[in-house]
Amino acid sequence: MVTAPFLISKDTVSNQTTHVTTAPASHRPDSVEIKVEQKQNRTRLSTRDVVGAYVALTKPRIIELLLVTTLPVMFLASHGVPKLGLAVATMLGGLFAAASANVFNCVIDVDIDEKMRRTRRRPLPRHQVPRRGAFIYGIALGIIATIILGLGANWLSAGLALVANLFYVFVYSMLLKRRTWQNTIWGGIAGCFPPLIGWTAVTGRVGWEPLVLFLIVFWWTPPHTWALSFRYREDYKAAGVPMLPVVREAPEVAVQILVYTVATVATSLVLWPVAHTGWIYGVVAVLAGAVFIVEAVQLLRRANAGLRDVVLKSMRLFHWSNTYLSLLFLAIAVDPLIHL
Repeated sequence: MVTAPFLISKDTVSNQTTHVTTAPASHRPDSVEIKVEQKQNRTRLSTRDVVGAYVALTKPRIIELLLVTTLPVMFLASHGVPKLGLAVATMLGGLFAAASANVFNCVIDVDIDEKMRRTRRRPLPRHQVPRRGAFIYGIALGIIATIILGLGANWLSAGLALVANLFYVFVYSMLLKRRTWQNTIWGGIAGCFPPLIGWTAVTGRVGWEPLVLFLIVFWWTPPHTWALSFRYREDYKAAGVPMLPVVREAPEVAVQILVYTVATVATSLVLWPVAHTGWIYGVVAVLAGAVFIVEAVQLLRRANAGLRDVVLKSMRLFHWSNTYLSLLFLAIAVDPLIHL
């Protein structure tokens, strides 16, 4: 596994726990408001509300992004269109696996979610779902995912999905998230597994191509997450979560974002010769990567100019990072179809 410390400036690297000062009461959600909302939720929940709450626990938007990096890889591994049954089983198994990990994350982070304005309306802070029920739900989803992937694809893919789930829960959510600003770097490894799962579902083995794709997502995750953390820095500060924008100044964070963005784009170009992709992938990787780097450079300029919070416009890079990854993996799927 390629490691990242050599990309980080000397004065930012620390293996020690990072402590974050809790934000003043003025930045926290109003406790009376929360208690009134919780009381109302306990008495007004319909069956539809309960079902919606359990769906919300799985964080569907995150699942969508994970599946975007699974199916296109199956096209690449198949050198064309993958078998329909295999594709359905892999996507369905991946959906349940990601849902399981997200549910466990909600259970573990319920105290954090209660303090953050962005997350306090999630089902557990609002007491729409009992914590024990959510825990059992997460286990059930994980078991279903393993069975679907094992029987519908192969047990290597099922095992990789299980490893990703356990890594996200125990390494990121329980060990890293509250202790170090490097939580995003190493915890993001869990989100790098979908390309491996998509590839092994088709081929039954791990190759260089999915490893390069793994690294693309690995480098991509920090700038994507730190850009969002800029926007919700006060939220993370109030919850005591040491995201990089909370514990470092904006220009320093922007430099790190630029470094990881360049690494992402450079690695995406490595896939071109390794996977023998054609001109479609190459053009998309170059053009989309160039825009990604330009956005990172502009963010750094705004940070150096003293802009902070909303006027820093970090969400521009966040939204483009989503678009970039989607375009890149769409090109991965389309490219082998052109060469059929």
